[in-house]
Amino acid sequence: MSEAETSDDLIERARKRFAGPVEFLLSAPELKFLPAPDVPEIAFAGRSNVGKSSLLNALTGRHGLARTSVTPGRTQELNVFNVGEPPAFRLIDMPGYGFAEAPKDVVARWKQLVFDYLKGRAVLKRVLVLIDCRHGIKPVDREVMAMLDKAAVSFQIVLTKGDKIKPTQLAAITEEVLRSSRAHPAAYPHVIATSADKGEGIPNLRAAVLAAALGE
Repeated sequence: MSEAETSDDLIERARKRFAGPVEFLLSAPELKFLPAPDVPEIAFAGRSNVGKSSLLNALTGRHGLARTSVTPGRTQELNVFNVGEPPAFRLIDMPGYGFAEAPKDVVARWKQLVFDYLKGRAVLKRVLVLIDCRHGIKPVDREVMAMLDKAAVSFQIVLTKGDKIKPTQLAAITEEVLRSSRAHPAAYPHVIATSADKGEGIPNLRAAVLAAALGE
């Protein structure tokens, strides 16, 4: 589904879905603490300062749903959010990665938790890999993308903080990231540029999440 192919109907259905019940369920330090794998899941991954919590709040239209912090790397567990009542699907906020000041043993635990989740969660439909548009794809992002290839988990790149650069720069980085993603067999062939602060790209992101969760 390209941005041009995102139908008005799908965007409206996604808006209504996220306007309904969305709630935090639990934080899981290990897979055994996750809820039963009975509904589709969409996961969010990204470097610790990429703006993941802000984007989740913008996506759901709830300012305080996902905790934001001035301290990168605060999310160290799998945070689970129900969408719908009963849940039609779940959002999974994965631990941030690439924070240089995190102790090595903490980084190792994060990596193991994430890889265990990717390999062991049959209901995981897609991972959204968040990339700061000001910096593009970093080596640590490529490492995660390679991990997703290895786990055979579909992923889609979402650019964050799109309001922080000029539109021409955003268009250029979007094309560059799209070209780079084509080297990864698990990558979904479309990049979504967003701004949590301005709301740009959020309707299309909601539509992409709904389509992936429901297999459309």
